Amino acid sequence: MPDSKMDETKKKKKKTAECCGYPISIFFIVVNEFCERFSYYGMRAVLVLYFRYFLLWDDDLATSIYHAFVALCYLTPILGAIIADSWLGKFKTIIYLSIVYAVGQVIMAVSTIHDITDINRDGTPDNFTFHIALSMLGLVLIALGTGGIKPCVAAFGGDQFQEHQSKQLNTFFSVFYLCINAGSLLSTLITPVLRAQQCGIHTQQQCYPLAFGVPAALMVVSLVVFIAGSGMYTKTAPEGNIMGSVCKCIWFALTNRFRHRSDVYPKREHWMDWAEERYDKLLIAQIKMVLKVLFLYIPLPMFWTLFDQKGSRWTLQATTMTGDFGGFVLQPDQMQTVNPILILTLVPIMDRIIFPLIKKCGLNFSPLKRMTVGMLFAATAFVAAALVQMEIDKTLPNFPSSSESQLKVVNMNSESLIVTLSSQEPLLIGSFESSPDYITFDQQNISVAFNTTPVTSKDLSLIKGSRQTLFIPSNLGEMYLKEDIKSKPKEGKNAVRFVNGWNAYLNITNLESSLQPAETSNYTLVSQGTRKFTLTDGNQLCEFSRKFGFGSSYTFLIPSNLFSTDCESIKEIEDMQPNSVHMALQIPQYFLITTGEVMFSVTGLQFSYSQAPKNMKSVLQAGWLCTNAVGNIIVLIVAELGKLPKQWAEYVLFASLLVAVSIIFSIMAYFYTYIDPAEIEAQILKEQEIDTDDKKKKTKETLEMEEKDNKQEIKQTKI
Repeated sequence: MPDSKMDETKKKKKKTAECCGYPISIFFIVVNEFCERFSYYGMRAVLVLYFRYFLLWDDDLATSIYHAFVALCYLTPILGAIIADSWLGKFKTIIYLSIVYAVGQVIMAVSTIHDITDINRDGTPDNFTFHIALSMLGLVLIALGTGGIKPCVAAFGGDQFQEHQSKQLNTFFSVFYLCINAGSLLSTLITPVLRAQQCGIHTQQQCYPLAFGVPAALMVVSLVVFIAGSGMYTKTAPEGNIMGSVCKCIWFALTNRFRHRSDVYPKREHWMDWAEERYDKLLIAQIKMVLKVLFLYIPLPMFWTLFDQKGSRWTLQATTMTGDFGGFVLQPDQMQTVNPILILTLVPIMDRIIFPLIKKCGLNFSPLKRMTVGMLFAATAFVAAALVQMEIDKTLPNFPSSSESQLKVVNMNSESLIVTLSSQEPLLIGSFESSPDYITFDQQNISVAFNTTPVTSKDLSLIKGSRQTLFIPSNLGEMYLKEDIKSKPKEGKNAVRFVNGWNAYLNITNLESSLQPAETSNYTLVSQGTRKFTLTDGNQLCEFSRKFGFGSSYTFLIPSNLFSTDCESIKEIEDMQPNSVHMALQIPQYFLITTGEVMFSVTGLQFSYSQAPKNMKSVLQAGWLCTNAVGNIIVLIVAELGKLPKQWAEYVLFASLLVAVSIIFSIMAYFYTYIDPAEIEAQILKEQEIDTDDKKKKTKETLEMEEKDNKQEIKQTKI
């Protein structure tokens, strides 16, 4: 009966519909993978900016939560593999966890709708706890989903092929990898553009709901496509998880060794040999090979510590730079697209040109040496990032410390004024002009005096740790302080405000309310590019336009002759200069980190698989993913506990740590001996056969001896 059932299964497999030599079911799996990767990388591309500018977390907290999420995404594949192999099977695991994944994406998209809790309709959520709780729930579900299906989809695709389709199987894995990079590339290009749009029911804000909603929709499409091919799939039953057997064997070896720790018991060649009492020699030998590779994995998390920061620290770095490339404008989170573009370019160049060329030169560029060089490339990338950060720091304003105050003076008079601030040198400020820069004070209380007859003076109380502007209208007695922004405008936008020097109320487009005479508006954020403002007093109007860069701040002074000059008399004061360091300077660090990724990651997986038995691939895959998770946890710890005063110093710290780790790894690699797992397995099987033959021979000899003795006894009895 079992044989007939197997024959039936084979017949059914042969009847699987094919197209161009491939099972039709494969096309559903490939489309599913593309949509899922688009969903994951699209959401991840804008995640750190959502933390920073929607939830208003600082850079360190945004970085920490981002890396905690990524770490969880690389830990859950172990859970997914166990569920698939031991309980549900690959098909059901993909279905159920994809549903969890899609629900998580939808919850994440809903958490970004600011209008849900924006009761006063000012564009900012009034209940951040609600949005944080929803987003954290969404991220946990996404991590469970994306991590859980990660080890199943590629393997399930491989299950669809029959023995005569080995060529098509190899092509499938190439196309599968291409879909991953294509999904990553397109999503990191598209979702930042969607984020940069304006949307909202009551107030127009950055369109995070659209940026997260499109990935959520793609995940739903991914699930629907996968289910649509259900009737065509070859579904294999759970075969049992090898990781469980490995863990049990290791645990028994450790406990058995501990029980026999006394010197009375003879030592064994390897501590795993203490499992021989219960487990097969072949399994023990296979575990020894895996442990040898896993030992080499110990220093590897440091590489991922640096690599995954391209989605956090490097994206935040890009927000302080200019992305104007002339013909197009690049969003800060779009710089991540450089990585998949370079991956698609460098992998074939390395495999077909660089590595063969090194081999022809007679150099022994072994896999472990490649991995060491890859780590050094990543360290160099962070040195490059530190140099870029130093250039950025040169252009950043000198903001006050918590014990200091800064003040700028703006003269709205029709005549020049000489202004004396406490013990400072007198300042000559022209009509509708300002003091050259902010003046820093250590004391909170200062006095201001003017060269009028009689002399006019006033005592002022400044805010510590803040920037303020003193506006001096025509009537000196009505002078007033206005608080300025004390950090770069968020998301590379520009902060603008207007001071009304006109003799009546003014309405200005993009401002929350009308301005009364001598009043200063609050800051309004505008995006890069040419922006137009229409000014009207109800009877007259004129249009004022200006081209903005990234990250600047301006105060526009409206004179009393506004409409007679058709808005051309409006004067601007630059409170904060625009970003001047170009995003193109990040390309070298992306090139170096991607080169490191090709040498380290691709080579590392190839090496690991070549050094482990066939049935232990999943164990190594779990170990490899764990190194990635640990790397992200290291970033989380450094971001929360490091608190270095300068960002470039943190980059140098990470680069130094990776150089130190790469030296340790190179020493470990030097003493590593390459093995052929298949040869070792064959040798053990042969030894087991010989042992079995010897046992049979001994048993036979014993039986013959016993038979001979019995005959002798019978003979003696007869005598």
